[in-house]
Amino acid sequence: MTAPGSDALMHVPAWVMAGCAGVAGGVALARDPGARRARLSPARRREVRWGPAARATARTFLEGRREWLCAPVAALLAVLGESVLPLLAGAVAVPLVRRWLGRRARRSECEKAAQAVTGLCGAVVGELRAGREPGQALLAAARNTGALGAAESAVLAAARFGGDVPGALRQASEGPGLDGLAGMAACWRVAVNGGAGLAAGLARLECALRGERRRREELRAQLTGAWSTVVVLALLPVVGLALGAALGADPLRVLLHSPGGLACLVTGCLLESAGLFWASRIVRAVEAA
Repeated sequence: MTAPGSDALMHVPAWVMAGCAGVAGGVALARDPGARRARLSPARRREVRWGPAARATARTFLEGRREWLCAPVAALLAVLGESVLPLLAGAVAVPLVRRWLGRRARRSECEKAAQAVTGLCGAVVGELRAGREPGQALLAAARNTGALGAAESAVLAAARFGGDVPGALRQASEGPGLDGLAGMAACWRVAVNGGAGLAAGLARLECALRGERRRREELRAQLTGAWSTVVVLALLPVVGLALGAALGADPLRVLLHSPGGLACLVTGCLLESAGLFWASRIVRAVEAA
């Protein structure tokens, strides 16, 4: 025999999931100009829906908000477990996942910037060996590579009007992933003050930067196995829950609706978080070394 209103409470997660889905769909339609044009022009609805522009818009929308995929997963677990605790966990997971994705994006941008600096060194060497002056070589190479970041205008102005190019390069090297510009500034200053060959110095700097990038890639490849092991160990509890559900044990009800299950759930989440944090700290220490 159930208490009055218990049936309504059991359907609360389903209502919440439906509301979240409706809000997400409304936001997607409001932000997608292709969908608005499709509503105004029914004849072009199929073309806009499946055209390249619509697919690109959807891809951009999802890439910028991938952390919100935690919401439907949490809503599904809330419905299966008939509890609001997964919804609370999903709300906590969204900012954490956003932070993790932001860290990955910044690391990718740093790697792209470092690769662009290496290409800039090679392009300047090619222009110098083609007979251009150092300032003209830097101007031509910077336009093709775009490796100077936010300080590109200052560096190009110094190269065009005979300013302090090494100082501008050193200031530009403070940007993320642009550390190689400091070595380029040192080569430039030595070539200007001591009369040494700028092309030879930049060629050696390019080889050094390529070697450093190769070592980072080799280290990342060696750490792939360790990360795979960490991911497998982290997913074992999920596999255990799936096996328990397949055997008819209903582990979600035990974890979400009993004091002992809640204690095991909290303890397991804490241990899982501590293990992931410790593993990532070890990997970051190895990468930094």
